[in-house]
Amino acid sequence: MDFFLQQLINGITLGGVYALIALGYTMVYGIIQLINFAHGEFFAAGGYMGVILISYLSSQGLHPYACLAISLVLAMGYCALLAMAVEQLAYKPLRQASRLAALLSALGMSIFLQNGLMLTQGVYDRPYPTEITSGGFEVGALSISYMQILIVVVTALLLVGLNILVFKTRIGRAMRATAQDKVMSALVGINSNRIIALTFAVGAGLAAAAGIMVGLYYGSVNYTMGFVPGIKAFAAAVLGGIGNITGALIGGLIIGMVEIFAAGYISGEYKDVFAFIILIGVLYFKPTGIMGENVDDTRV
Repeated sequence: MDFFLQQLINGITLGGVYALIALGYTMVYGIIQLINFAHGEFFAAGGYMGVILISYLSSQGLHPYACLAISLVLAMGYCALLAMAVEQLAYKPLRQASRLAALLSALGMSIFLQNGLMLTQGVYDRPYPTEITSGGFEVGALSISYMQILIVVVTALLLVGLNILVFKTRIGRAMRATAQDKVMSALVGINSNRIIALTFAVGAGLAAAAGIMVGLYYGSVNYTMGFVPGIKAFAAAVLGGIGNITGALIGGLIIGMVEIFAAGYISGEYKDVFAFIILIGVLYFKPTGIMGENVDDTRV
């Protein structure tokens, strides 16, 4: 039972990260019906910005958690701007084109961004400072690190903030209106181009936060780090119901826990396989996912 509870804690931690990434997929799909396969690279870019900013701010004598808070905000802002630029260059010109053209553009942009990280940051892992990640406590036989608590708290705060943005603000109402009917939303004065760009920015900001959390949790970042978590997050979005925010959260938690339990009880060598097994199973048996694709005014 202690081992089960320990794996449950680890699974919730990892699932929260996948949920943050999956939200970017589901928001973009909900508003323009596009699978943004370049989204994983925003996650990687956020991880790199985090290590650069935290290392610099730590050298200036700031408190470790102050370094983290400032780095989170700046990295999220950077990736939001990067995502808006990608949307303008790679997706907006193809908005009226076939879905295949947009998909190929997304794949091409993913390769471009990944190689850009390799050329600018190098091929070797960049280690994160250890001041934030060290420490923890035990509850009976359970071991809980401060980093796990930090990931859960940051994830929860970001999800609450996203919920407030989408359902309690004018921008959120504009997002929901654009997702429901772009033509009618334009007739009532909503600038759909601006809303679509903002949706990309919000999703990329969440992915950047996830990149920093993963970098801190595992101790380093690499220019290829966005690919596998990006695919797993896509599987989480499909599992929960692509286009549904709550579904992305549920899907992320399920994928995270399945991966951790599979690694603990079956084999760590095959832990990545189970996310893809779930993806194939969901696409075959229930293509709309757990929550179903939302088509009412709550879809984003």
